[in-house]
Order: sequence, then structure tokens, then C-alpha cells
Amino acid sequence: MITDTEENNMRKPSFLYALAMLGTVAAIIAIGILAFDAPIQILMFIGVLVLIPFMLGLGFTYKQVEKSMTASMSRALQPALILLTVGILIGAWIASGTVPTLIYFGIETISPQFFLVTALIFCSLVSLATGTSWGTIGTAGIALMGVGATLGVPVGLTAGAIISGAYFGDKMSPLSDTTNLTPTVTGTDLFTHIRHMLWTTVPAYVISAVIFTFMGLKYAGTAANEQTVAQLTAFLAENFNLGLVPLIPIVVLIGMLMMKKPALPSIFIGTAVGGLVAIFYQGFTFTETIDFFYGGYSVESGIEIVDSLLVRGGLSSMFALVALFLFALGLGGMMANAGVLEALVAPFIHKIKSTGVLTFVTIIISYVSLAIGGSIYFSIVMGGTIMQPVYERLNLKPENLSRVLEDTGTQGGALIPWTGSGIFTAGALGVATGTYLPFCFLAMLTPLVSLFYGVTGLTMTKIEEEGTDQRPDKKLAGNVAQI
Repeated sequence: MITDTEENNMRKPSFLYALAMLGTVAAIIAIGILAFDAPIQILMFIGVLVLIPFMLGLGFTYKQVEKSMTASMSRALQPALILLTVGILIGAWIASGTVPTLIYFGIETISPQFFLVTALIFCSLVSLATGTSWGTIGTAGIALMGVGATLGVPVGLTAGAIISGAYFGDKMSPLSDTTNLTPTVTGTDLFTHIRHMLWTTVPAYVISAVIFTFMGLKYAGTAANEQTVAQLTAFLAENFNLGLVPLIPIVVLIGMLMMKKPALPSIFIGTAVGGLVAIFYQGFTFTETIDFFYGGYSVESGIEIVDSLLVRGGLSSMFALVALFLFALGLGGMMANAGVLEALVAPFIHKIKSTGVLTFVTIIISYVSLAIGGSIYFSIVMGGTIMQPVYERLNLKPENLSRVLEDTGTQGGALIPWTGSGIFTAGALGVATGTYLPFCFLAMLTPLVSLFYGVTGLTMTKIEEEGTDQRPDKKLAGNVAQI
């Protein structure tokens, strides 16, 4: 942390200086990807290096710059451990027959034309019960990706249905950490927050379900041919002992998550149970199972669909994603300590006079915070802290702010490649962010519904007694200092 004495030697960036910092990093990433197809990890690292002279220009010493970077990177430890453990879990659950069993019976029971809406609803229920999008994506999502591939549904579309369902539950479940954090930051209570989110989430969810239903009907005709399906099901039946026993690991994991046990030990125990099933029920040796833990499940079947679905997972498969997470958080920590977002917002925040403009600005700040901080939690805390005094000035109840933050920051997590949620989702499902992003209908529709309410004033609940006219530009500095 930077001490008060050290802070006195620094100056806050001007609007143009902050814009130059953010614009330079954005240009490096955009040009690197679009013009040179460069790995985003390298681009993020270059962004970190480029920000150093900017921060030195604000009066930071190099040691302070390093502190800003490493303090933020340290927050990546727990998510990175979860990410690595999920990699091990995927390899273990393929070897244990858990994923093959779910794929086999999914192919046999799910109607192709209703697969997408079934995936949406199933992931919604799992996420509502467990309160975690990551847990849902890392369990039900993995199996549903296999089923979708077999039925001939494009991987991006399948991932979009899974992500929409997983984040619906994460957003609406009282067990979710983000659903508990957001009302705490904004000053409302949990169930008032959840009830207020129903106004935006339910219409967007219904529209998403309709879209997935109709798109499912369209893609049903492109299902994999019977020979491919027969090859896959025959391979699974011949090479794995299918049935109830391979489902034990997923029951254990979901049960622990429903009991609100910590994510990391829950995933590790689910992985360990999968390893035991692989050894004692599937007949793999201990050495083979450990190899699956590290390098993922491997088989040379000679059948393309089998190899594409089952040869995956392992600790090593997540290394590049962990590197991306570290660099993204380092970059976000540097910009946060430099006061980039506050400098960009301060010149115009006192000019906000209507609920429509207020909602729009909150949405933008939430997404920008998400991109800068690389974390849903950072987006919620930063957005809530900056915008709370403005909602008070306009005599609006705090649940209006908490709703917008979840409609954007929580649901947008999987849409930005370098956030923790985006990295996890792409790694667990094996699909690039750009491939599934166009099909995350719930994440795109909910902010539009929220903006509609802001413009029309519908559902924007007011404080009964008129509050004092608090100057948000004065209160903003004190609130931001608490982050």
C-alpha cells in the first residue's frame, strides 16, 4: 500500500493526461490484436511497461509504481489457484468418466432443436442453487459443450447459452458473493436488491430464452450425422464405465458449493473424488491419473470428434491464462492508483441531471472499471463509490444503483477477455471470448432494459423524503479514497 507521506509527493492526473494513459494502453491492445494477431499476454505486459513513464510523470517513484502493480497482482492468487484447479478438474473428470457420462446421456436424451434453451435453463438452475457462475461453467458447462458439439451446434452459440444461464443464477442467487457485495457497497439490503433486479433481468431472460429457442430450431438441421454420433457414443461406451458412479464427483462438488463451502477446497475435493473414480472405477493407474491432472486427458482414438472433445484439461492448460490474469491485474492496479478513472469522470459528473443520463454514465463507468480493474469486484466497488453521491443528489434509492452495477459489471465479466471471469470462462469452455461474445444475449439485453428504465423513469424508485443536495464532485473524492 502507498502511505500518506508518499501520496503527498504525487499529483492527480488531468483529464487529458488520464485519457492519454488509457488511450495508449487501449491502442496497444487493439493494434496488437487486429494488425499483428499478437498474444494478449504480451500486449498486456507491454501496456504495463508503457504506463511506468506516465506514472513517473505524476510524481510516483519506481518503487511506488512497482507497489501499485504487485499489490494488485497479489489479488490474483486465489482466482489463479481456482483456475489451475479447474484445469486439473477437467482432466480428472474426463478420466473418471464424469464428462463422458454426461455427454453420452445428454446426446441420448436432449432434443437437438431444444438443446440451447435446455442448456440455458439447466445452467440457470445450477447457478441459482450454488450461487456461482464459475462452478456452473466448470461443471455443467463443460459437459454441455460436448453435447452441443456432437449435435452440431456452433461452439460459440452453445457457450453463449451456458454463460447466460450461469450468470443469471450468479446475479439472482442470495448465495452469490457479488449479489451480497453490491448492496453492501451501495447501502441497500440483499433482498431489496434482488427484487429490484427482477425488473431488468426477467424481461431480458425471457427474450434470451426465446432467441435461443428459435436459434436452436434453426441449427437443429445441421446436427452431426448419425455416423459421427454413433462413433462417439460407441467409443464412450467401450472405453469408459458409464453410469451413476462417475456422477459422484459432480454431486460432491455441487453439494459443497450449495453448502457455501469455499470454492478452492470444494473444487479440489471434487477433483480428488474424480481421481479416485478414475483409479478404482475406470481402471487407470495412479501414475496415469497424476499425468491427467497435469497434462490433461489424452487419447489417440483416430476419431476427430472424440479427440476434440476429450483431449483437454490439466494444470498446464491454464498457465497462459494465469499469466494474462496477472498482467491484467497489474495494469489495472497501476491505473487505479494513478486515479485515471476519477480524473476522467470528475469534469462532468456534477452535470448529470436526469435518470437517463445517470443510468447511461453508470453503465459506462461500470464497464470501464471492469476493463481497467480486470475484476467484477473492482467494477462494483469503484462504480458504486463514484456514483452513489449522484444517486443521492437525484433522490434515488440505492437499489437503483446496485441494479445497474449488477446488470453491467457482474454480467459483463465474461465478455472482456482479460478479466478474471473472461479468462476463466474461455479456459474452462475451450472457446475464445470473441467466439461466444455475440451470443451472450442476457449480458447484452439486460443493460438495454436498465437503460430503458433510466430514460423513462419506470421502476426508478425515489427516496420518500427529499434529501439534501450533496455535491457529488466534493463527495466523490472522499468516497474514492476509501477504495
